[in-house]
Amino acid sequence: MEFFGQIFFLILVLLVLGVIAVSVKIVPQARAYVIERLGAYHGTWETGIHFLIPFVDRIAKKTSLKEQVIDFAPQPVITMDNVTMQIDTVVYFQITDSKLLAYGVESPLRAIENLTATTLRNIVGELELDQTLTSRDLVNTKMRTILDEATDPWGIKVNRVEVKNIMPPQDIRDAMEKQMRAERERRESILRAEGEKRSEILRAEGAKEAAILRAEADKESQVRRAEGEAEAIIKVQEANAQGIKLIKQAGADKAYLTLQSFETMKVVADGQATKIIIPSDLQGIAGLMASAAELIEKAPVKAKAPKVVE
Repeated sequence: MEFFGQIFFLILVLLVLGVIAVSVKIVPQARAYVIERLGAYHGTWETGIHFLIPFVDRIAKKTSLKEQVIDFAPQPVITMDNVTMQIDTVVYFQITDSKLLAYGVESPLRAIENLTATTLRNIVGELELDQTLTSRDLVNTKMRTILDEATDPWGIKVNRVEVKNIMPPQDIRDAMEKQMRAERERRESILRAEGEKRSEILRAEGAKEAAILRAEADKESQVRRAEGEAEAIIKVQEANAQGIKLIKQAGADKAYLTLQSFETMKVVADGQATKIIIPSDLQGIAGLMASAAELIEKAPVKAKAPKVVE
């Protein structure tokens, strides 16, 4: 009998230890547990160790407080100009109240997906195709604001909404590709024309600068040449003046001056001129010399008989 009592006591101890092990709960970081007591909400456990009363308390929901990302499948939307396209979105959200999440909505992820699809259709329906393609920031901002307000009663905060892909129909994509190709060709033609224009301008400016430099060089050359000739004339005149001064100082007589005149006439006669103007004094001297030569020619020449040497 005592043996059975010991076994019963051992079983009771093991049962108590099992109940205690099951009742002690540790909530990890960035997690929250919603606790119900007798079917009603009792509280929310944060990070740390907690004790669950067996058969009275239960964990109704375990939630993660970290930011979560959901990539929704592409949704068909129609623009204002009746173009149907596929748009997929990415939603970044975070649970701020575990109680509201547990009791506020059933299947919160599916609710967010449906809300995102309807909001996206409403926003894109007010835009044309070109606006939709170029207004992603506007669409993202509107969707985040609407989703954040709608999910606030569920204990969910929507941090960001991003339009991931916008896929127009194939014919629209082909038309857009042709338009972009034509735009690129137009820009290429404009750039080529601007390049040619710039090249012609540079060549013209180069030719202009070269002509200016040549003209300045010719001008400088002529100035230097004129200065050289003027300097040479001045030097010659100075030399002549110095020569006259030296002649005066030497006391040259009339015979010397006459001889110099003959030398000058000789130089003048060697030129190409057909007429020579002779000063009056030189004409008189020339006439005297001509008369002397004529008298010599008219004088009889006496012939002398040769002497015979025996």
